[in-house]
Amino acid sequence: MKLKLKVDDFDSGLKRLKKDYRIFAPKRFEKMGTYSDTDVIRYGEISSFEEMVLDEKSDFSPKETMLPINQVLFYFTEEEYRETSEKKKPVLVFLRACDLNGVKRVDQIYLNNGIEEDYYYNRVRNNVKFVLIGCPETFRNCFCVSMDSNKADNYDIGMNVRGKDIYLDIKDDGLNAWKDLDFEEVDFEVDYVKENKFEVDVPEKVDFNYIKDHEMWDEYDSRCIACGRCNFSCPTCTCFNMQDIFYRENKNVGERRRVWASCQVEGYTSIAGGHSFRDKQGQRMRFKTMHKIHDFKERFGYNMCTGCGRCDDQCPQYISFSTSIDKVSKAMREREEENV
Repeated sequence: MKLKLKVDDFDSGLKRLKKDYRIFAPKRFEKMGTYSDTDVIRYGEISSFEEMVLDEKSDFSPKETMLPINQVLFYFTEEEYRETSEKKKPVLVFLRACDLNGVKRVDQIYLNNGIEEDYYYNRVRNNVKFVLIGCPETFRNCFCVSMDSNKADNYDIGMNVRGKDIYLDIKDDGLNAWKDLDFEEVDFEVDYVKENKFEVDVPEKVDFNYIKDHEMWDEYDSRCIACGRCNFSCPTCTCFNMQDIFYRENKNVGERRRVWASCQVEGYTSIAGGHSFRDKQGQRMRFKTMHKIHDFKERFGYNMCTGCGRCDDQCPQYISFSTSIDKVSKAMREREEENV
């Protein structure tokens, strides 16, 4: 069902949905940004259209609505363990096409990447539905068109905003909270970005044996400060560490947690004896880049990166991931020319 309605009627429908869902959308958190007196836009619970920030890119992706930053898996004693309960209301997330395509990639890692699905991810994911926000214009540092992530159709509701009019394409009848309100049936397509401010030269094929020791990675040894902000803002980074927390009151009792991790942060590849697979930042940058445009694609047939550009936005050292992709393509062209 496709319809057009006013903001007040849209909010009335949201109010109805709030009875059954926790609703998340890009939201401004004042004075909580990186620097003093700056804001941050990230996903938070909302109750009205006015709370949504739609004219700016969110600093962080909606990934944490289905993949918690810190997730308790179970509690344990000396003799037994007890699984945590998941008795929360379902989640409805407002997000853009690049982020909805990011969900596809996270699903691929946790649900279709082995013999069994990830149980803890799946029980959260099964309770999440999506509203695709139309994206008529590109934002700074976005390169979603180059990554073929500017469109998405696997949404439960599609939404365009035209001034004070809101257009909804409702695919899931269970989410139609506006059917008895004042609306007009219309025909439309959800907006999508047709052109970014720049293009990225994404390689079709990468010769990893050639690229792994290329000198291009050396500059990141001094530039990258290993803060991990690129990973934590990315909609497709899925790495985590496991932590066992023992209670102070009784050290034989505790809980096991899954916590986000970053391949760019020192210690991620540390193993017994103090050894590490990737000591230098250039090696870590190579690993991340190859994961996004080579390793994942070799296994699943499409690139992991969605071109949202948040890694470029967030880097305090102004390292551009999109430029690193261009550098890989340039190196592969030079390789081909050498072999001619």
